[in-house]
Amino acid sequence: MATELFPKTWQEFMNSSGYMPVVINSIERHYSGSWSQTPSRHEYYEMVYAKKGISVFEIEGMKVTVGPNDIIIIKPHKVHSLKIQEGGTCEFIVLYFSFARRDSESEKSYPSEIPIEDFINFFTGHHTGPFLKLKVNHKNDIITLLNRIVAEKSGEQFGSDFLIHLLILELFVMISRVLKLEWERSIAEDSPQQKELVELAIQFIRDHYERDINLNDICGYVFLSPSYFTRIFKKETGYSPISYLINTRIERAKELLAETEEKVNEIALSVGFSSQQRFNEAFKKITGMTPLEYRKKIRIQDHKA
Repeated sequence: MATELFPKTWQEFMNSSGYMPVVINSIERHYSGSWSQTPSRHEYYEMVYAKKGISVFEIEGMKVTVGPNDIIIIKPHKVHSLKIQEGGTCEFIVLYFSFARRDSESEKSYPSEIPIEDFINFFTGHHTGPFLKLKVNHKNDIITLLNRIVAEKSGEQFGSDFLIHLLILELFVMISRVLKLEWERSIAEDSPQQKELVELAIQFIRDHYERDINLNDICGYVFLSPSYFTRIFKKETGYSPISYLINTRIERAKELLAETEEKVNEIALSVGFSSQQRFNEAFKKITGMTPLEYRKKIRIQDHKA
């Protein structure tokens, strides 16, 4: 389950210019009375924001009721249809999009289905099925961004294409924040899922302690906010994440002091400290000795043995 929890390309998507969003089309739809859509599927993502009314989507055989301020994102190649109840009136903003991978040499773009897939899968922790649904406040920034994208797409003003790229990137940042809150709320206290997240964070620390990592790096790995993560980590381990990181570094330093002839400043840097001074301070705080005092003590003990 561990490998399924994390969005393998989420950080790449957010931090790399290798992938860029491409808005294929954006439209506003209005339906009155009984209406149904013929089942269809396409190779791009479809995001539907319900402004007004109640409708029923059927996606890969699953019926999903969508009401005001609901957003549903349908994955590529998934068969779906829409039905409006008799006498109903519905209004939607529909955004069709995909992601393109930039080729820096030829400046050509190639379709890719990588980026959004992983953070959707991460939200549930398991296979999500063909769609994602979330509810937002009508004043939410997500709605403002959707309206701006529609306006830019229809207006064809100077610089619209570039601005749409920026807006859709911001859109997914906003969506990820909503998902993060729902993700944290979904983790029950003392649940196996909570314990597993802490175990995964511990493994991340053990694998990367020698690097310049901080609290945000550790929290980002498990897709949790620093305050929430710190609370559950301390509850499970008795340590704050940073304290655990420092202790992990000190334990490795103790091994190197005992087993090698490396200089103290070299050991300090090799276990992740930015300077020998900080290493010395942390080492003495935890062990009650300086690194050299510890090495001398271990050597005396080994000699007596």
